[in-house]
Amino acid sequence: RFSLLLLNLEEYYFEQHTANHIINKDHKDERKFRGSLKICSKSIIFEPDDNIQPIIKIPLRDCISIKAPEDNEANNPFTRNASGGISVVCSQVFLIKERNVIAPYKTVRGKTEHLFELDVAWNVGDVVQTLHQLYRASCLDKMGDQAAMITAILQSRLARTSFDKNRFQSISETLHMECKAEMVTPLVTNPGHVCVTDANLYFQPLNGYPKPVVQITLQNVRRIYKRRHGLMPLGLEVFCTENDLCSDIYLKFYNYQDRDEVYFLIATYIENHIAEHTAESYMLQWQRGHISNYQYLLHLNNLADRSCNDLSQYPVFPWIIADYSSSVLDLTKPETFRDLSKPVGALNKERLERLVTRYQEMSDPKFMYGSHYSSPGYVLFYLVRVAPEYMLCLQNGKFDHADRMFNSIAETWKNCLDGATDFKELIPEFYENDSSFLVNSLKLDLGKRQGGKMVEDVELPPWASGPDDFLQKSQEALESPYVSEHLHEWIDIIFGYKQKGSEAVAAHNVFHPLTYEGGVDLNSIMDPNEKVALLTQILEFGQTPKQLFTTPHPQRIIPKLKSLSRTSSHSISIAESPVSPNEESFEDLTEESITLAWNNIAKLKLDKQYKIHKEAITGIAVTCNGSSVFTTSQDSTLKMFSKDSKTIQRSVSFSNMALSSCLILPGDTTVISSSWDNHIYFYSVAFGRQQDVLMGHDDAVSKICWRDGRLFSASWDSTVKVWHCVPGETLSNKKHHFELLAELEHDVSVNTIDLNAANTILASGTKEGTISVWDITTATVTECLNKLFLWLFLLFASFFCTDSRHLLSTGEDCCFKVIDVQTGMLISSVTTEEPQRCFKWDGNTILSGSQSGELLIWDLLGGKVTERIKGHTGAVTSMWMNEQCNSVITGGEDKQIMFWKLQY
Repeated sequence: RFSLLLLNLEEYYFEQHTANHIINKDHKDERKFRGSLKICSKSIIFEPDDNIQPIIKIPLRDCISIKAPEDNEANNPFTRNASGGISVVCSQVFLIKERNVIAPYKTVRGKTEHLFELDVAWNVGDVVQTLHQLYRASCLDKMGDQAAMITAILQSRLARTSFDKNRFQSISETLHMECKAEMVTPLVTNPGHVCVTDANLYFQPLNGYPKPVVQITLQNVRRIYKRRHGLMPLGLEVFCTENDLCSDIYLKFYNYQDRDEVYFLIATYIENHIAEHTAESYMLQWQRGHISNYQYLLHLNNLADRSCNDLSQYPVFPWIIADYSSSVLDLTKPETFRDLSKPVGALNKERLERLVTRYQEMSDPKFMYGSHYSSPGYVLFYLVRVAPEYMLCLQNGKFDHADRMFNSIAETWKNCLDGATDFKELIPEFYENDSSFLVNSLKLDLGKRQGGKMVEDVELPPWASGPDDFLQKSQEALESPYVSEHLHEWIDIIFGYKQKGSEAVAAHNVFHPLTYEGGVDLNSIMDPNEKVALLTQILEFGQTPKQLFTTPHPQRIIPKLKSLSRTSSHSISIAESPVSPNEESFEDLTEESITLAWNNIAKLKLDKQYKIHKEAITGIAVTCNGSSVFTTSQDSTLKMFSKDSKTIQRSVSFSNMALSSCLILPGDTTVISSSWDNHIYFYSVAFGRQQDVLMGHDDAVSKICWRDGRLFSASWDSTVKVWHCVPGETLSNKKHHFELLAELEHDVSVNTIDLNAANTILASGTKEGTISVWDITTATVTECLNKLFLWLFLLFASFFCTDSRHLLSTGEDCCFKVIDVQTGMLISSVTTEEPQRCFKWDGNTILSGSQSGELLIWDLLGGKVTERIKGHTGAVTSMWMNEQCNSVITGGEDKQIMFWKLQY
């Protein structure tokens, strides 16, 4: 029946002794109860073995005297036996769990004497000495002085003990480090010793409670997070599961060096087993639908220091539903949902006006809301029916007033809308599968409301047939299309760029400065009393999550109905595609076949290889029927290779300068090549000759793309130019007609360009690593990322994904980086061992050509290589993939082209 929740907040449980509690000694009605005497930093607790009897808690501050038998031999009630006894006289005592019923503590006031007979007599002197020490601490006037003295006693005890190495799982384990720490559970910390070996993480509580040692096998660890505990960077939380809400152990260290060393040892062990997840990597998974809204919010809470073991930083989830009166919940109507772009305090316009007026009249430090959206009190408000002992611990042995209890979903929502000081959000349990927190299954006496009604189960809205149905519908609401489209707005407020600063003011999202990370530096406060008071205030008031994003959070990609125009899911670059997206040949393609191909991309096998150039290959284009392959090279030639006859059928040289890329126009009649001589050449396949030349730039042309009658050319002259081209066959002079539509200027040479599926956005990458995103419908910059994400290395390639939201790029810095083009946010970064010169991707998997000549297959979300395929003897410099994604052609520095096929 005993638990650490019977202690006061910030109280420690030191030791326990088997003993008898003797009532009315030497009287006719003398009674003796067997049990356990527990010595705590602020109280003495006796837990009887008989569950009918109450647990007795004696606050040390209420003690009048604490004596051992030898203190007064003349009146020693224990002289007739060999056991050791302790007499405690106090003015107040609490009776807890009488008849083993969880209920508010009963207070017995008045002078009473309690005699405790210890089984081991020689312990009595030490126990009494300890109690005298702790009694002196509890009698100090100031809380800071009390805390300092108790801490000194605790540290002395820890220094006199060490981890018991006999607790190791194996005698062959190697010890890496040992230090002092506390295990954290809600409202409670338990001091002891931490030990890290080459196989396990151990925690041995000083008091042996709840068990002699807690052991975590490092091989089972899946996630590990550094935590801010009590506003200090001293926490460490370890998870052996991927998606669970609760961790396996939460430790608080006494200095950050110990915390960081334990973190390093565990992280080093697991880094080869699992990839470290960042907010950006989870964002990419969420955007692409790999994890649910619920899972994403759970991961964000974890990354923002929110933990189920810390009620002042409990995971926060949003109110989603705004309709608690209808008999049917209609998730297709926007009015069913809460406005996720506003904090709870801003949902009621009239209340907000009053709050803003007060805020404007307030002197610094200003804040709009006098209470937070998440605090220990709010968490236990929701969970009192399943965690009553936590509520009793937080509120000094009392439940809240019956009318202030969590009585009704609708009432609670209404109070959050209208209440002058109520701005609370929800907790994860509202979107999980365990509905017990809505039901008074423990039959707790939670009081009687003003109307005479007892507090029982939570009253549910009409549209819920029961607690399980309520949670089911809440989950459906959280995962609904409306919420998926708007959840990023709530993330901006709670975890993102609207959390602080001018954006927070504009969003009416300003809380007391003490609730924010860095709002106060406890180390700078010298007065221990002021420090304790401030810390207590902050922990009880609630804390704002760590800020995870400083730019607008991207919206989730919502799957639409399948389009008739089936675009490729590997890349949108038509520079290396045989036909445009609207050609008839696309009609027989299905998303399923493309998905199947990418799922099996590791089965890519080399079919044939041919050495057809004298220098490195720079571009590959293939005719619609796949029979002819056109390649460009630094040897200045454009070659036409026949797959059927396996011979070179054409070889054309336009100048003595290298060619940089090539593409085939729809209809397979014209090949366009870009050159280092500043020109773009048009070659007629039918007539076998140069048809036209465009003198378009002042320096080498590095890359060309073609879309809907428009040519896009990138150049080392720091420009990208957009041309309108009318093919020569439609004009009497048989020449192409070129009209310059736009000139997109950059600061340095442009190496690569790509367009999205809708032909509305162009991305350009420079030799300095800057990526710019252009709106080519107006030819103006919609997003320039040079100030946000500067690679500082030459960019090799960049391609949009089919969703047109994500852009993947790679360069000399040996990284793949994914950017959300709407917000400019870097949402994923994967480090490579060597530069990757070219690639194709489907949003999840990357097929890349490396500097060393290998083809690599990457799991983008996992951030690792899943397959290596031996290829060229030099760098892979060019890559083409067909629309079915089951055929690949690569070109390399070894002057060869290689044909690859998927073999299912």
